[in-house]
Amino acid sequence: MQAIRCILVVIDPNQPQELALKRARLISSVSQSHLHLLTCDAKHDHSSHLAALREQLESEGHQVSTQQAWHDSLHQTIITVQQAEGCGLVVKQHVPDNPLKRALLTPEDWKLLRYCPCPVLMVKTANPWTGGNILAAVDVGNSDLEHRTLHATIINHGYEIASLADGKLHVISAHPSAMLSAADPAFQLKETIEARYREACKRFQEEFDIPDAQLHVEEGPADALIPRVCHQLKAVVTVIGTVARTGFSGALMGNTAEVVLDTLESDVLVLKPDDIIDHLEDLVRH
Repeated sequence: MQAIRCILVVIDPNQPQELALKRARLISSVSQSHLHLLTCDAKHDHSSHLAALREQLESEGHQVSTQQAWHDSLHQTIITVQQAEGCGLVVKQHVPDNPLKRALLTPEDWKLLRYCPCPVLMVKTANPWTGGNILAAVDVGNSDLEHRTLHATIINHGYEIASLADGKLHVISAHPSAMLSAADPAFQLKETIEARYREACKRFQEEFDIPDAQLHVEEGPADALIPRVCHQLKAVVTVIGTVARTGFSGALMGNTAEVVLDTLESDVLVLKPDDIIDHLEDLVRH
């Protein structure tokens, strides 16, 4: 996060608390990043509101630019501007859809998480980050190169946010329940699954310097465990990654980040591996 030169902040006139701007201001004050404020609207003029925000932020010592734009949809507008401005982080206040609408249409925030080529911070609460717990969600049992690279990115961002907020980093990893039908005999017995995960966790802890008290390994589905541990820790930010699967058309992400977005009681930072970012940038360009 220290290396982010420009942060895209989505300014929603319907969200008067401006939680996204509050978070972006905090990150910028440490990283010295430029703030690019974007209002996505084709109908109404928001130039006076953006000018007032810019003046206020510049008086605090921030470098700021502003823009109003619209390109077919909310997520496409944000991604188009993110690419044009070279922003390394998008900060947006999360707006939950009602369950009926979500069942019929893919929410715009989900599409942004799926298709945005850079990290996205979804701001959900007004709770201060200072002194809070940061929760990083990883899959310790997956040790292929793609997952190891993503784990390093998640943990590094987690440590950076913990440093920024003077908080403490915790790590959650869910492991599967025993399945008699599993092809690998190691996944047919609970004891062998736990033993395999304990061994993987030991290597993981040594690599990333995670104390026992800050590692939470539990059995069950990630989309249920992550919100539960987040609630128990009263985490202020949850850092989650996504690895695409091969053999698909278009850009798809594992849906854990989408599923937990509405249930988490913290802000959510979603990261992707470099190869997926390259793929998404190609899609945007074409």
